[in-house]
Amino acid sequence: MTPSLNSIISRLHIKQLRLLIALGDHGSLLSAARQVALTQRGASKALQEIETTFGTPLFVRTNRGLEPNAVGHCVIRYARLIHTDLAHLREEIVGIMRGYGGRVSVGVIMGAVPLLTEAISAVIARHPEMSVEIVEDTSATLLSQIDAGRLDLAICRTSVSQSPYLYDSVNVQEETLAVVANVAHPLAHAERVMLSELADYRWVVYRANMPMRLLLEREFHEAGIRFPVYLLETTSAFATLSLLQKNPSFVALVSIDVAKFCTRHGITCMLPLALASRSEPYELVTRRGAPLSPGARMLHDALLDPARSMRDAAAGDAS
Repeated sequence: MTPSLNSIISRLHIKQLRLLIALGDHGSLLSAARQVALTQRGASKALQEIETTFGTPLFVRTNRGLEPNAVGHCVIRYARLIHTDLAHLREEIVGIMRGYGGRVSVGVIMGAVPLLTEAISAVIARHPEMSVEIVEDTSATLLSQIDAGRLDLAICRTSVSQSPYLYDSVNVQEETLAVVANVAHPLAHAERVMLSELADYRWVVYRANMPMRLLLEREFHEAGIRFPVYLLETTSAFATLSLLQKNPSFVALVSIDVAKFCTRHGITCMLPLALASRSEPYELVTRRGAPLSPGARMLHDALLDPARSMRDAAAGDAS
């Protein structure tokens, strides 16, 4: 039987995690022992204690050394994650003590990437030593990472959650949507495009039940047009743009900010299609009642007041 979480926490030590990582890297008990400054006998004893802690063998002993089994690979992966989290913890502590905020982890849905990058640029201009991790994903995934403490804040939507009361949120920007395509799309130079004209083209869309997908389905339904059957589903902005680049007949629904950015750089064109529906606004989301680190607070404030943040950044550059 797998030991309880409390049992694992009370028995597992940081040096044992380092040994697991070293074993994953070297596959040799002797080499791993040297890396973590243990004798081979000490490393062997530590490995026995680790396997006892988890209640199962983690490695297969072979003529070539130690090979992780399925559980071993899992444990090593989480050992690396814990080690990385501790490195981030130290980085953030150093930043707080030096007064520049340390490290911030922020999540963002695809359409809000331009909004976030502007705020980050402004904050970094004032605090160049601050580190920022950006995680782009769906609202549901970002909220789960806020729950787990992996993200300090996120720009997403709490409406996808069954427990929106768990979060503090404020609307930061309305979202207007646009249809984009390859610059060589057959309708690229049309003065006006009707939805019926796009029904037979291949659409790159979010997966079912996501807000932007639901909005597009509603557009087709209210126009009395059957929703396209053969779709390409992705939550990746890069995959969307790559598909449009490779296939001049494909079309995709994205936020107007993303559409303008890509069109400005010649990556896509915006098709002149008027959409009746409006998407939900972006929300700046944090875990309810959870204090923000100084760095997270700076980014939070920059997102709520981008004009002031840009002025502060300009003042910092001039001084």
